[in-house]
Amino acid sequence: MEKVKLGSNIFIPMPVTLLGINIGGKANFMALGWVSRLNSTPPLIGAAINKLHYSFEGIEENETFSINIPSKDMVKETDYCGLVSGRESDKSKLFNVFYGKLETAPMIEECPLTMECKLVDIHEMPSNELLIGEIMESYIGKDYLKGDVPDIKKIAPLLLTMPDNNYWTLGENIGKAWDAGKELKLEGDENEYI
Repeated sequence: MEKVKLGSNIFIPMPVTLLGINIGGKANFMALGWVSRLNSTPPLIGAAINKLHYSFEGIEENETFSINIPSKDMVKETDYCGLVSGRESDKSKLFNVFYGKLETAPMIEECPLTMECKLVDIHEMPSNELLIGEIMESYIGKDYLKGDVPDIKKIAPLLLTMPDNNYWTLGENIGKAWDAGKELKLEGDENEYI
């Protein structure tokens, strides 16, 4: 396969989430694609936002936030939360808002999966701030479970691709993680699988 250069500012498909924060006692939500799980114990999640965003004020004020995973059925509401600022628009009116044990991390009832997080650290980067939060609790609608684990097909999360700026949903399951590669064995490979 012939390769061509794309430059260094390349993006990978990203999960689309809604960041929930309280600002002055009022819930606000921001569309957010730069999110990733960072650690297992304690369960840490990272979210990168520009400190010029209105939402950053709520992070500093309360040191809590939520990560809400919208389904494909919520694409319009999710996109709207990325188009307007909470300074001028009350985006909480789009959703049924609830709070968990942290009491200052607003979550969205319509989102299949939500997580309330306590801020652990803010890592300053050149154009964004990396928020590192500990997931204090997660909530899922019963209809989105398969047994006692989240069912990714039922959740139907959104993905974002850039620079074409498109939303996508998941496709088919093509293999089991930490299992699909076991049939491969390189010559001279004496290692056991982890």
